[in-house]
Amino acid sequence: MAAHMAEHVVGPVRRGQSRALVWALGLNGAFLVVELVAGVLFGSLALLADAGHMVADVLGLGIAVAGVALSGRPLSRRHSFGFARAEVLAAQISSLLLVAGGIWVIVEAVSRMTGPTIPEVNAPGLMWVALVGLVINVASAVVVHRAEGESLNMRAAVVHLATDAVGSLAALVAGALIWAFGWSWADSVASVLIALLVLWAGGRLLAQSTHILMEGTPPGLDADDVLSALRAVPGVVDGHHLHLWNLASDEAACSAHIAVAGLPTLAEAQHVAHLVKSELADRFGLIHVTLELEDAPPLQPTNAESGAPQIPSKEQSHT
Repeated sequence: MAAHMAEHVVGPVRRGQSRALVWALGLNGAFLVVELVAGVLFGSLALLADAGHMVADVLGLGIAVAGVALSGRPLSRRHSFGFARAEVLAAQISSLLLVAGGIWVIVEAVSRMTGPTIPEVNAPGLMWVALVGLVINVASAVVVHRAEGESLNMRAAVVHLATDAVGSLAALVAGALIWAFGWSWADSVASVLIALLVLWAGGRLLAQSTHILMEGTPPGLDADDVLSALRAVPGVVDGHHLHLWNLASDEAACSAHIAVAGLPTLAEAQHVAHLVKSELADRFGLIHVTLELEDAPPLQPTNAESGAPQIPSKEQSHT
């Protein structure tokens, strides 16, 4: 049932996600150019820091768009799992750019604050550009969040846009302090705060992408819980060699060996496997499930009064 629903729902959901991401990508890409030019013209390191953060976010949005597009491509002989991992690999590259950019901004900010003079900053220009950036990032985050669904890929895009909004807010506050009190150092302080935010976001993205590429257990799934559910299915004596991993950021997969009661026929064993897959899909959302079926060792005693597991018939499994 769950697999059947997924085949019909994924198409419209992916198209909605793609439209939201393309809209946010175009808007943020255009503002990135404005922010870079304004940062140079107004002498604001805070704007340049936020622009550096936005570079990674625009890349991240581009990665998300590519991930949605690639996930819809059919399997091939060369790519039997499809192209879902492309977004994960690109996300790791994006995270490294985030970390490198954050470190550069901190080094530059410290250099400015410890130098003989602090560069002058055009406070009104800084405030106007930061205000426009805040509006664009908040609007983009809302649009992408509405199309988020259960996709970790989309959720990461929302986080990127939200951190950009915080960066724009920090730049806006710095501009206000410079304009009201003449505190030119506020620009460098704001840039350090933005850089720390960039490092936090980049570090998290790097850890998450590495976890997926290293075949780590998907967040929110516990191997013991999955094994318990698997073993509770009628006709299953035991389960072992369980593996849980991510095909993509929002596509978990599972493989396991299950011991089937008695000496089942092929049809009976396949029926038990169907029950297991339905249980894992309903309880954990696991659609990509591969099972290795094994005969259970003989149980003693084996009469009906012993309570030995029995393979349910198809009629029993539906009652």
